[in-house]
Amino acid sequence: MQILGLILGSLIVVVGFNLFLIPHQVLSSGLSGISMIFGMITPINTGLANLLLNFPLLFIGYKMLGKKFIRNSILSVVIISLGLYLVPVHEIAKDTILSSIFGGALTGLGVGIVFRCSGSTGGFDIIGMIVSRKRDFPIGTLLSGMNAVVIIISGFLFNWDSALNTLVSIYVTGKVVDAIYTDHAKLTLMIITEKGDQMREHLLTNLYRGLTIMDGVGGYSNDKRNVLITVISRYELNEVKNLISEVDPTSFVNITETIEVMGLFHRPSPQ
Repeated sequence: MQILGLILGSLIVVVGFNLFLIPHQVLSSGLSGISMIFGMITPINTGLANLLLNFPLLFIGYKMLGKKFIRNSILSVVIISLGLYLVPVHEIAKDTILSSIFGGALTGLGVGIVFRCSGSTGGFDIIGMIVSRKRDFPIGTLLSGMNAVVIIISGFLFNWDSALNTLVSIYVTGKVVDAIYTDHAKLTLMIITEKGDQMREHLLTNLYRGLTIMDGVGGYSNDKRNVLITVISRYELNEVKNLISEVDPTSFVNITETIEVMGLFHRPSPQ
């Protein structure tokens, strides 16, 4: 089901791009928007540009981020790139604003589905995650800044109407992603399990986050348990839930919104 979700979400993104955004010179957010620019002003196909621009990021991310997350992201990027290459660009709606809104909504729907399947559509999301883990920089601020560059480029290359429509598309995409996935930038997980050692090893092997482990006792059973606490980004939620279920499906997991994180958000590098 996860693979089908990745395929479905990626194809929805392709429809939003080639049938609504690109025909009106409206860009998507992130590296996809840069790929669209290449497709509009050069002979390079948008799909090929998307694959070439994402490849080095996915390679770096494979070594620095969760391997399962990157594998799913690679599948999504390949499907989107092939789809952009094979699906003809065709104008469905004449009105540019309607196309910006609907194209942004379709893109957000597809990206949200991919996120729920423990993947990403590549691009700026991977850049943001890598930078935020190395420099502890707020990922939301970073992504907003990079998207602002896409909007400015759109204004200078095409016209400022296109730039403003791009802003509308990016805004709608973000809102739909939040509605489908989660609108919290960071989440705190408290995992209570009788398999603390196995859970610790499994999470540290597959997740680029630190853990705090405490001893606990069941209030009813009086049995010893471990309490594992970690903070993750919204992009990692479904991956972490799957990792937890693989070790102990009966573990108790409490997921809460995190307003702010101080200190190291990522796992400290080995000395």
